[in-house]
Amino acid sequence: MQRAEPSVAAEGPGLRRTLGLWDLVFYGIVLIQPVAPMGIFGVVSVEARGHVVTTILIGMCAMLLTAVSYGKMARAYPSAGSAFTFVGEELHPALGYVTGWSMLMDYVLNPAICTIWCSKAAINFLPVVPYYVWVVFFALLFIGMNLRGIETSARTNQILAIAMSVVVVIFLAAAIRYVLGASLPRSAFIRPFYDPETFSLRSVLTGASIASLTYIGFDGISTLSEEVENPERNVLRATVLTCLIIGVLASIEVYMAQLVWGDWQNFPDLDTAFVHVAGKAGGPALFVLINATLLVANIGSGAGAHLAAARLLYGMGRSGALPRGFFGAIDSRSNVPRNNVILLGLIAMAGGFVLSYQLGAEMLNFGAFIAFMGVNVASLVRYGARAKDGPRRVGDILIPLGGFIFCFYLWWSLRMPAKIAGGTWLAAGIVYGAIHSRGKFATV
Repeated sequence: MQRAEPSVAAEGPGLRRTLGLWDLVFYGIVLIQPVAPMGIFGVVSVEARGHVVTTILIGMCAMLLTAVSYGKMARAYPSAGSAFTFVGEELHPALGYVTGWSMLMDYVLNPAICTIWCSKAAINFLPVVPYYVWVVFFALLFIGMNLRGIETSARTNQILAIAMSVVVVIFLAAAIRYVLGASLPRSAFIRPFYDPETFSLRSVLTGASIASLTYIGFDGISTLSEEVENPERNVLRATVLTCLIIGVLASIEVYMAQLVWGDWQNFPDLDTAFVHVAGKAGGPALFVLINATLLVANIGSGAGAHLAAARLLYGMGRSGALPRGFFGAIDSRSNVPRNNVILLGLIAMAGGFVLSYQLGAEMLNFGAFIAFMGVNVASLVRYGARAKDGPRRVGDILIPLGGFIFCFYLWWSLRMPAKIAGGTWLAAGIVYGAIHSRGKFATV
């Protein structure tokens, strides 16, 4: 799961508008990754009592509506492309600050949950090495990669996305072959959507609140607004198409996985459950292939998220929102925010020891849903209540309102530990912001 850096307008001639609609869609798929639902499959399966496909589809509905709001707000603020800006400019600076602080938790937690998952995947290869050793290894790996300024190029990310898509096709072929030879009863093909023996709306919504992690990253498309041909139309369409394509692909992946496994629990390891499903469908070779693919994907995501978070903290330090002497410092040789890179690596290491993958993912979604709700409200106010940029239409009210309601229910359906941890982070940020700015959040 990757997050994009905001595009910064270049001085002088400016950025060229060369990206078309499908360039943006491919970029969005690269950000989210075709294997996105595999990492959370086991956790969601147990939490939703087997209704993983249903949770993915519920999450897709929420994200599609929110994607429309993102696209429309990107029209109004084409050079910014962030929930922080949308909410702060359209509603109130204090609400923008709350949104930004919530997003900061996402950036900080992303390397931590990648560290956790990588450690679990590595154990599948070398079970004799203890989990805590892998946690230290991957946290230090992320620190080392980013202190050296190692970044993956756009071409490398595209190659990885294509390779992951090939792996997905290989898994689906093996899964279809397995299912065709298993002589499953007709009811087995319906259970991934609805099983009357285990269905619980509360459980499904809780599962959907985690499954929405599949789509995290689609908002990065709006950061390219200055480089897009006809951004008023293409950013919105690309954001919606990306969520739709990922949603359909993710639904197919988890549907076949549930048919292969035949149960919604009893996984050898919950966090790497999909890897064991692949082993059942295609034997040891597919087990190794899926495990290695997801390990590489999470290393790339973790390192990228680590550097993005370090840069975000640097920007906040440079502006004075955080202590400038520590967070605003840049290493003179590598030109990277060294203090932030090391701090975030230590946080990822600590997270690997004290957090479960599920709790970390839920806390990340806690912040993401707050940002999504904020963008939906901003769109509702701008286009529905104030009717800016043209006459008011029914969709200007119903779409952002529906997106807000969906996101609110998913946010509310998060488990209590995630809401307590996320609420604590939010409260600490509000107190800090109020003290630092003397109640004037616009200056934070």
